[in-house]
Amino acid sequence: MRARKLFIGGKIRAIRTTEGLTQAAFASKLGISTSYLNQIENNQRHVSASVLLALAENFAVDIASLSDQDTARMLADVSEALADPLVGAAQPSAADVKLVVQNAPTFARAFLTMHQAMRRAGEQLAELDETLERSGALNEPTPYEEVRDFFHYVDNYIHELDLAGERLGAQIEKSRGSPLRGLADHIERQHRVRVTIGSDAEENGRLRRFEPVSRVLWLNGRMAGSTQAFQIAHQIGLIEHEAMMTEIIEKAAFRSEDAKAICRIGLANYFAGAAILPYQRFVEAAGALRHDLTLLADRFGTSIEQVAHRLSTLQRPGLKGVPFFFARVDQAGNITKRHSATKLQFARFGSACPLWNAHRAFETPNRIIRQLAETPDGSRYLCLALAVTKASGGWRDPVQTYALALGCEISHASALVYGDDLDPSQAASFEPIGISCRICERPNCHQRAVPPLKRRLHVDANQRGTVPYTLD
Repeated sequence: MRARKLFIGGKIRAIRTTEGLTQAAFASKLGISTSYLNQIENNQRHVSASVLLALAENFAVDIASLSDQDTARMLADVSEALADPLVGAAQPSAADVKLVVQNAPTFARAFLTMHQAMRRAGEQLAELDETLERSGALNEPTPYEEVRDFFHYVDNYIHELDLAGERLGAQIEKSRGSPLRGLADHIERQHRVRVTIGSDAEENGRLRRFEPVSRVLWLNGRMAGSTQAFQIAHQIGLIEHEAMMTEIIEKAAFRSEDAKAICRIGLANYFAGAAILPYQRFVEAAGALRHDLTLLADRFGTSIEQVAHRLSTLQRPGLKGVPFFFARVDQAGNITKRHSATKLQFARFGSACPLWNAHRAFETPNRIIRQLAETPDGSRYLCLALAVTKASGGWRDPVQTYALALGCEISHASALVYGDDLDPSQAASFEPIGISCRICERPNCHQRAVPPLKRRLHVDANQRGTVPYTLD
């Protein structure tokens, strides 16, 4: 198979700018001509292996970090934003969009921020009308959107916290008890925090409540042991790594205090996942067990959701796992958690493609279902989905139901036990899926909800197919 050419001119330019070097000086250190460097920075030439090695040798650059995965991710986001009716302009070609994303990623990010503001403005206009002008919140993304995009663009991998979580996991493993017992002993021994499982935390559906003065951590007794362990690890992260989290948050330059607070929770959750599923042990076990979700959950005493989410974060330089996408989808099709280390990117707004097997998972709760799927760009995936129901109490208490979705590109299917009896050699084995209807250009989708915004419609009153139009 021919190696894929790497066009990362924006990243090369960023490295040179950070070093404060002219193109001539930078090219000299790399052992190439200035004109060649200029072509690389403008994505007119791909980066050769010798240039990558020179970057690593002269500027301590991690070659693994110089992938174009973030370019693919941003390309999907910008394409979706351009398809929004709010943009309302003539649609640029796919080649033009790719050129902007590759050569001017900062501009592309600014465009996405502007698009978010436009969407919020439209939504608030519909709901608030006259009060919109008095609202000062339109110029900034919502805190949750800021934090979501932060994790999205760092590949959902935070190296410092991952190492810290792994160190705690190694300590807990030495205790030779359950993760729950080991974490409870650690927080009591190291921080004089007593863990109490009982009714106090169950009021108003709380999972956890920490009292800094009395040094008591209350946990909901109705939670599974794996969730209780996760909540203890979360609290340990907040106590032990406050300074590290603050530094990460400050570097992210969030626009609001709410976003900083939300990110801190996200970072503590990340640390907890790294502690109960330590990186190296987990990536080795995942390979040995061929990514069997149930067996991995049993081995580490965690839930399948924790295992699936952790699989999507295995992006450590030099020890990467199989690249997965992961999502959590509610019954209305809204994606409430999302991350992709693959080329498949989720819609930032609206519901997921109805042909995706995540929706069918609700028909067979607590059973993993499989799908061979192909996206409009020709990429093929092995998709897994599992519907999960979490009861929170008695008869009158709410029941939380959602689907977990996990998948990888078909080239990695042999590493998964779920791919053993499937036949990826047959094109007919793959079901067509998209990102969302408004940016999917498949002409004959029987589940299309709205027409694609980049295609002209032809409406013939004398004919009617699955939808009342055809695409030119």
